[in-house]
Amino acid sequence: MNSASTSKIRIEFNDRVVRQFVTASIFWGIVGMLVGVLVATQLATWQANFNLPWLTFGRLRPLHTNAVIFAFVGNMMFAGIYYSTQRLVKARLASDVLSALHFWGWQFIILAAAITLPLGLSRGKEYAELIWPLNIAVAVVWVVFGLNFFWTLARRREPSLYVAIWFYIATILTVAILYIVNHLSIPTSWTHSYPVFGGVQDALVQWWYGHNAVAFFLTTPILGIMYYFLPKAAGRPVYSYRLSIIHFWSLVFLYIWAGPHHLLNTSLPNWLQSLGILFSLMLWAPSWGGMLNGLLTLRGAWQKLRQDPVLKFFAAGVTFYGMATFEGPLMSIKSVNALAHYSDWIVAHVHSGALGWNGFMAAGMFYWLAPRLWNRPLHSTALANMHFWLGLVGILLYVAAMYVSGITQGLMLSATRDSGTVLANPNFLDAVTSTRYLMHLRALGGTLYLAGFFLLAWNLFRTARGAEPVNGSVECLEPAAASSGAGVFSAPVVYTVLLIVAVLVWGAGRGVVAGMGFCALLAILLTALTHQQASGARWQDWYERLLENSLPFSILTAVAVLIGGVVQILPTVLINRAESLEGVRQIPYTPLELAGRDIYVREGCYNCHSQQIRTLVGDVLRYGEFSKIGESIYDHPYQWGSKRTGPDLAREGGRYPSLWHYQHMHDPRQISPGSTMPNYPWLFTQRTDFAALPKKISVQRRLGVPYPEKPDAEILADAKAQAGALVAELQPGGVQIAGDREILALIAYLQKLGRSEPVAKTAEAH
Repeated sequence: MNSASTSKIRIEFNDRVVRQFVTASIFWGIVGMLVGVLVATQLATWQANFNLPWLTFGRLRPLHTNAVIFAFVGNMMFAGIYYSTQRLVKARLASDVLSALHFWGWQFIILAAAITLPLGLSRGKEYAELIWPLNIAVAVVWVVFGLNFFWTLARRREPSLYVAIWFYIATILTVAILYIVNHLSIPTSWTHSYPVFGGVQDALVQWWYGHNAVAFFLTTPILGIMYYFLPKAAGRPVYSYRLSIIHFWSLVFLYIWAGPHHLLNTSLPNWLQSLGILFSLMLWAPSWGGMLNGLLTLRGAWQKLRQDPVLKFFAAGVTFYGMATFEGPLMSIKSVNALAHYSDWIVAHVHSGALGWNGFMAAGMFYWLAPRLWNRPLHSTALANMHFWLGLVGILLYVAAMYVSGITQGLMLSATRDSGTVLANPNFLDAVTSTRYLMHLRALGGTLYLAGFFLLAWNLFRTARGAEPVNGSVECLEPAAASSGAGVFSAPVVYTVLLIVAVLVWGAGRGVVAGMGFCALLAILLTALTHQQASGARWQDWYERLLENSLPFSILTAVAVLIGGVVQILPTVLINRAESLEGVRQIPYTPLELAGRDIYVREGCYNCHSQQIRTLVGDVLRYGEFSKIGESIYDHPYQWGSKRTGPDLAREGGRYPSLWHYQHMHDPRQISPGSTMPNYPWLFTQRTDFAALPKKISVQRRLGVPYPEKPDAEILADAKAQAGALVAELQPGGVQIAGDREILALIAYLQKLGRSEPVAKTAEAH
């Protein structure tokens, strides 16, 4: 070996971008949590909405969720990935320009979201509310991130990919797939669009994305961070490498199938519901395997755990991960889901993951990184310990209040008398008022948790103030030891692809085709075992060869992810193209009703109201006949909802006179004493955007909604005529209002809900 190949080089890492992401994460985390405390207070005290459109719960709740998920956890994730990847591959980030573009591009998107969401510019889909220009910006910045990451892997000086890198690869590939598919839209203007999916298909795609945004944005990258930072902080190796292999592949494959458990007991086809339940229950094993791998890494470090706040945060965070991943499969059991869904139990579950798992892992990572990024000891270990106990007490108060509130709501709203034909608690408002004190307790818990992050910000500010930021460095041999092309056609890749094809043929085929798929599956397994025995190689040797190159590893990860999505979503594409389903055909919204629906989405009404009556006795007795697939096939976006702070609206049309809705939106307490719903005074002064209707209807027609072709003038005339009829209807109640006000469009939409017609009746009319 010549001297050039054994010469040492010194690599200085790009830790500047890590410091930037850490700072941004703390800042946006505090902003997101401040908004969270405000919206929690609004659920207890309606006056906290301040009668201002941009400060109402419906508009701020999406801001809160996006700030916590994409701003707080997103920036923390990027900091952890960039810091650990450079050290795991012994290479500086491939491009300082791409790193800077990634950081500033992400902050621009967050700032734009913080402006547009309170203004009501929203797509109306949970965790996917950003308007279409920002969606494109997210995709571009994510590609920049992926390019920088994989380029860095290509320049690595380590021969194999460490376990944390596996989770980072899965995150980058899967989030890209999920985000692009769920955000496919056709614009009607620079700030508005309609998703290409509608009804049950939109619901399935949304929760395929929503559930796996939790999986691949809030879980897999943080698990990668756990596998790097927890052993570093504990000074011990990961407990089990084999367990980490099982954890990774089973988690990546199983997670993608579990999305339908968000839609149990709804009009989603039963086979999809059963599929979601099955894979959700199987998730128990890999999730707890990962938790145990993290906690058992701390064996022998118990004394250090008692003294070091970093390990306290990591240990508590991993424990909350275990709690949340036990609870998720539990709530995917239909009987448990019937009680928990649409209630505050779901809120408790989500926050135990976001604040307990993500928040504590973030705090532990920040406290561990600060002395290394600024070359100075942490300003105060005592303050860090105080932060831990404040945060722990805060999150426990929060989730305890939501557990009690959720179970109380679920029991009250589903309780029937002995005969089973009459509700024991017919008034929905009773469930709201009975848990109001728990809303105050929730806000208190959130405030304590927020106070802990203020302590963290102060502690890290004092640590960094006056210090000289430093970049880490390492000496290593040149050239790179890693192979750039090995493994693409290695045994693990070839056999895995063949096995996947055989399983798909077996599962999707019928009769002889299914039998051929099963026989092929057995033959491939036998061939793989024979090959392995004949070659004398161990399975671990095959796996190590796979890790020599990121390309085949990435291909297998993408295939594992795509299988579940294709099998679940493709059949619903055909379902939603049917003219009628379950004997029901939805009647397209009139132009005025469509305008009202867009106002409904803008105000975030879906955050409190569902439009899906489940196939449960309590739901049917309370709201009417359970919802059919056909009733929402033209809904872009769907509005089935995930929380009921107010009653379901699926059968709202015709239930009350228009005057009732008028008064209810002006002052809900005038109609429903004790309601926590905010007032909407701006709806009575703002003008409906009639001019946008022709373009909106044109886009709806492109999406398959059967609107007849009409001149723009006729569309506008139809909308104004229906508004005029509503004005006349309201006049006997003493209401004098101009025909172009938004309240009229919203009333028209509410009066339309549930007014689909049986197919036979519609056919006779034609």
